[in-house]
Amino acid sequence: VSTGEAIAVFVTLIVLAFLLVLLTNKLTIELSLIGAFLAITYPFMKRYTYLPQVYLGCAFGWSIPMAFAAVKGGDWKQFVAVLPLCGLLFLANVIFSTVYDTEYAMVDRDDDLRVGAKSTAILFGDADVPIIGVLMFTFLGAMLLVAQRGHLHWPYFAGLGVAAALFAYQIWTIRMRDRDACFAAFRNNNWVGLAIWVSIVLSYALK
Repeated sequence: VSTGEAIAVFVTLIVLAFLLVLLTNKLTIELSLIGAFLAITYPFMKRYTYLPQVYLGCAFGWSIPMAFAAVKGGDWKQFVAVLPLCGLLFLANVIFSTVYDTEYAMVDRDDDLRVGAKSTAILFGDADVPIIGVLMFTFLGAMLLVAQRGHLHWPYFAGLGVAAALFAYQIWTIRMRDRDACFAAFRNNNWVGLAIWVSIVLSYALK
């Protein structure tokens, strides 16, 4: 698509999204303005920071506090009460996004260096694989705390076990930093997300 077409699609989608948000409540609408700012500014992050992957996590993850606000009916007192769980999920999402988008950035690292773009893959350098491993471990730890806050049952822990196994596979896959292998690891995160989503659904089904 051309630049003009891309802008037109973006404006159309963000307007439609805001119209849907208008069906919720005041607090969610207010939070959506921050979400819109994150979405609009994200494409420029590769020019100014080595942490666009973290910013992407914030942009994607902002739907989490918005969802909590929508469910709680826009009451600040009720929203504050669920902030520990909401905050954990938001943090976990930022970490997870940084993991998979760093794997993707490893694919583009040479091209990014050539054009002067920035990324966590460039920032981490030769420490990229161990740092991704640490982030994976931290993500799983955060999701374990989610289980405690959300009162989740054994299927959830089984799902986290599957996610941990998939993460181990990804680390093994990217150990040589081959571009195709890094892209395969990036795509494998679809299964990580699916495993955790199914485990949450099954856990709530047992309540």
